[in-house]
Amino acid sequence: MANVKLAVIYYSSTGTNYQMAKWAEESGKEAGAEVKVLKVPELAPAAAIESNPAWKAHFEATKDVPEATSDDIEWADAIIFSVPTRFGNLPSQMKQFLDVQGGLWGAGKTVNKVVSGMTSAQNPHGGQEATLLALYTSMMHWGAIIAAPGYTNQVLFGAGGNPYGTSVTQGQDGKMVEDVEEAVKHQAKRTIDIAGRVIAGN
Repeated sequence: MANVKLAVIYYSSTGTNYQMAKWAEESGKEAGAEVKVLKVPELAPAAAIESNPAWKAHFEATKDVPEATSDDIEWADAIIFSVPTRFGNLPSQMKQFLDVQGGLWGAGKTVNKVVSGMTSAQNPHGGQEATLLALYTSMMHWGAIIAAPGYTNQVLFGAGGNPYGTSVTQGQDGKMVEDVEEAVKHQAKRTIDIAGRVIAGN
């Protein structure tokens, strides 16, 4: 799978989805893929970030992570999105990033990208599945190939058993409640495997 180019594109305010993105990167590299971890631009005002110590700390700690661009979408064979849920939907930062890809979409550059999504929320039923379905709705418009994990490995059950994509609960202490590292890594390997098959088929 050394020929698969994987972009892990995330939005994270306090670090949960960044950590998931880093696990996906680790797994992707282990599988032989060329991997980029990229964040989408922050849209929140500085005052909002400053008012939350955890948000401010994570914002400062990830200043050097490159921002995703249309060029990265075009470059990638596979894309894993890692996003928190916002009222059962994508955060505006990720939605904005997707919405400005009309030029790529119009040129057919999003067709047959292999995509998969991961998410988080503050409680077990806080909209994780709805967020991933919202992401996948956009991906269907892109003509992308959705690589959901389904129930393809037992590690998924220990992580909560979400067939749409790995999801995790962030507790009040800011830490992940479920142990999802292996589920994330399995999802990344599955995404890369399917992308490799698409490349070989072409």
